[in-house]
Amino acid sequence: MSEKLIEVNNLKKYFKTKNGLLHAVDDVSFHIDKGETLGLVGESGCGKSTLGRAIIRLSDPTAGEVIFHGQDITKLSAREMMKIRQNMQIVFQDPYASLDGRKNLFESIAEPLKVQKVFSNNADLEKKVFELMDTVGLARRLANTYPHELDGGRRQRVGVARALALNPEFMVLDEPVSALDVSIQAQIINLLEELQDKLGLTYLFISHDLSVVKHISDRIAVMYLGKMVELTDYKTIFNDPLHPYTQALLSAIPVPRLDVKRERIILQGDVPSPVNPKPGCRFAGRCMFCQDRCREEEPELKEYSPGHFAACHRAMELKESGGKAE
Repeated sequence: MSEKLIEVNNLKKYFKTKNGLLHAVDDVSFHIDKGETLGLVGESGCGKSTLGRAIIRLSDPTAGEVIFHGQDITKLSAREMMKIRQNMQIVFQDPYASLDGRKNLFESIAEPLKVQKVFSNNADLEKKVFELMDTVGLARRLANTYPHELDGGRRQRVGVARALALNPEFMVLDEPVSALDVSIQAQIINLLEELQDKLGLTYLFISHDLSVVKHISDRIAVMYLGKMVELTDYKTIFNDPLHPYTQALLSAIPVPRLDVKRERIILQGDVPSPVNPKPGCRFAGRCMFCQDRCREEEPELKEYSPGHFAACHRAMELKESGGKAE
């Protein structure tokens, strides 16, 4: 039986604006097993990155629980979180913006080790930094180079090395390849998979690209406007999606074969405002299967088959009719 490493219960993150509360993450619940990769996908602005940051408390949640090793870390003080942060790290989307341009590669990787006071002498610190460089595929000759002298792939490898410095169990990968060229994306994804196998890491892999998430994830969760609308294993979500939004996302993935044609689902209407959202399903205004109930009653995230969850009033109806319900 799998062991739960991270358990998120009814997590909320709201921001105050002049027009009201912005519901960035709204009552989200899920878990991640030890050694698993959970892919998190959705449009820009749906709350993916905010959720990832809230889980590791880079941004404190408004409400809810984050259980890590049986402990609710949302109730810990800043001092208590210092110890926990050794086990929870993040790799950011923009490898250039996430590095200090005044620090060379060696100093950037050494920084978390110095902050946590892991080593008492420089010889051990230097040995560890070079070991980390070897682990992520960075040549030692680059130790004195600065971020602006590196390409995007090497910068992201520095970000991965920094995240690995304290031997974490759990890592949030916040769109770690979206700013990179396609060939470099593949290198970084392969590196992350190798590190996971070697070190037993657990990942939350955040991306807007389902085709990228497919290659690294064990399960995939789909978010829309602060809500989780579908969650299942990667095979099921590609072969048998239940939520109309998931189906629309999948239809947008290019098919690299001339003899295969995929019907594109074009969503109509605009994404509604996350500020003081209206009752009912958040997707109702763009859903071709919307009924009166959808506009009035918010759907729960229900388990329709073992391990397959969806938040749609008409999920089974659409499944049985092949997505052609009236």
